[in-house]
Amino acid sequence: MCGICGVISGDPRQVEPAVRRMMAAMVHRGPNDEGYQPLPLGGEGGPVAGFGFRRLSILDLSPTGHQPMVNSATGDCLVFNGEIYNFRELRKDLEARGVSFRSTGDTEVLLHALSTWGEAALEKLEGMFAFAFYEANSRRILLARDPLGIKPLYVAQLPDGLVFASEIRTVLASGLVPGDLDVAGIAGMLAYGAVQSPRTIYERIRSFPAGASQWLDAGAASGRIPAEPSRYWSFPKARRPDGPALAAETVRTMLHSAVLKHLVADVPVGVFLSAGIDSTIIASFAREYTPQVTAFTVGFGAVHGEDEVDLAAATAKALGVKHVAVHLDAANMPDKWHDWLASMDSPSVDGFNTYVVSRRLAAEGVVVGLSGLGADEFFGGYSTFTRGPGWSRLLQTLSFLPDWLRSGAIAGIGRLNGRVGAAEKMRDLVAGDPSVAGITRSLRRAMSNGRLKAMGLSPHEVGLAADYLDRGPMRLEPEFDGDPFNTVSRIEAAHYMRDTLLRDTDANSMRHSLEVRVPFLDLPLVNYVSSLGGHAKRSDRGPSKSLLREAAAGVLSPAIANRPKTGFTLPIGDWMRGEMRESCEESIHRVASLPFIEGEEVRRVWLSFLKDDRAIHWSRPLALVVLGSALEYAVSPSGDSAACAALPG
Repeated sequence: MCGICGVISGDPRQVEPAVRRMMAAMVHRGPNDEGYQPLPLGGEGGPVAGFGFRRLSILDLSPTGHQPMVNSATGDCLVFNGEIYNFRELRKDLEARGVSFRSTGDTEVLLHALSTWGEAALEKLEGMFAFAFYEANSRRILLARDPLGIKPLYVAQLPDGLVFASEIRTVLASGLVPGDLDVAGIAGMLAYGAVQSPRTIYERIRSFPAGASQWLDAGAASGRIPAEPSRYWSFPKARRPDGPALAAETVRTMLHSAVLKHLVADVPVGVFLSAGIDSTIIASFAREYTPQVTAFTVGFGAVHGEDEVDLAAATAKALGVKHVAVHLDAANMPDKWHDWLASMDSPSVDGFNTYVVSRRLAAEGVVVGLSGLGADEFFGGYSTFTRGPGWSRLLQTLSFLPDWLRSGAIAGIGRLNGRVGAAEKMRDLVAGDPSVAGITRSLRRAMSNGRLKAMGLSPHEVGLAADYLDRGPMRLEPEFDGDPFNTVSRIEAAHYMRDTLLRDTDANSMRHSLEVRVPFLDLPLVNYVSSLGGHAKRSDRGPSKSLLREAAAGVLSPAIANRPKTGFTLPIGDWMRGEMRESCEESIHRVASLPFIEGEEVRRVWLSFLKDDRAIHWSRPLALVVLGSALEYAVSPSGDSAACAALPG
């Protein structure tokens, strides 16, 4: 796990200084080592590239793991962020072809795999990764990102060059990329609580698509890109269904393999442990291979009501693993909250708990943490797996009613509980796409269409589809096969998981030089589970994630295996009205001052939240708060606040 960056330019004089500024901006991603490598793209005096790297040493802690790594036989060069979990198998294959290795880690294996097989190597990889590979023979650069988007990669295409990096702020730190705001990116962020790829809040910076690759040549130095990114992975098609017993046994075997591969490290490993079964399965399997594993849980005890610490502690005791509880309290909340906002790479309402627990893990000397992220998306842990198909059936049944009558009836249901936000969401459900996919996306909304339009952010006027998403050709959209479960699963994975959970997990953990690994997203497991019919993964009458529970039945005690999903939500709404109110209102004012947003509507949302804690869920005003904070800390190439240029006066 590291940080990568690079610049392609026709002006060799600006490349190295820009890359070194980028390297300095992401020391937190790699405090152990750094490297820079110039690379020719044209003839004498022609375009050049520069690769930069910051290293967090996890595999092969020796200098032989240094990057950028050069293949001495070919001159090829690689900068790589992530882990290749099947690198040992690939190494054996390459050694059989006569390749010799100097190191024991996965970087050199990836380098030789790309030198040997070219982009065909991508289909052989199992892991989380984002990399730039320079092919010396053709003087081209290959950019690529893992299938599910576990590792981030951002690209800024300019008229006179191209910049890429692991973080948005690192791209800006190059000094080459304007900090102009992207109204569509901001609108999508407010709609869903996190920026929706491929957009960012900056006009020039885009998220490189997951499961895709792209070749760049000297033309990139003058803004000419030969082709768009091409997809090398997609969700698998449905296969002939395995019986329940065989499916459970296959999942159990694959999970064991996934956890074992994800434990490979030359540094201490910890596990994020909640009260749910996902992290408990990871901890249980990890204990079998690494008895010294430590489980970590975040709680807020004295700050607000109950949390998951006691249940997680009991689980850790039953498993026989060391347990560390990270307690938040009123005394240390403000500093941690402000640190989280100040270090946020992309505005999001999610991730504070990951930030806090990652900070404590790092303090304990842990460098790698295993997370249960991904189980809900592929095994059916969310309420959207029942609500999405249910609402879709209801709306299609009521399709014979006039729009005004249907909208009024459904909105009335939403108002019964006193929540204005619920009524707004109901109204959007009725007026929007009634398919399972459309309903699932709508259920993930943070702010309603009406609110956004009142703020001056109409989707069509800012260049987005009606659901505030960018319908570009490279979105990782599923192939719907009439299976409601798989439809919800793939929508959740391609939107909420990738654009919120994975991105925020990476940014918040790497801020503390901590690598988070996600065994449930091991590619063979994802491919197998995704190919099963929905009925095989979740029983209509039984508990959620029935296939996963069956797969772990022999591992977990009945009390844990049958424990319902409890969820874990920090009391952020209370903090926003209490300890954090002053700083929140500063951010609200900053957003309200943007020239393309109706400030009065922004203030109205905030005041409604303060007036009635039932009227509007805290995630809606928090979306405004994190956006305002991002505007404060954003820095343009000139060194000024990027937001300042967008503010009136």
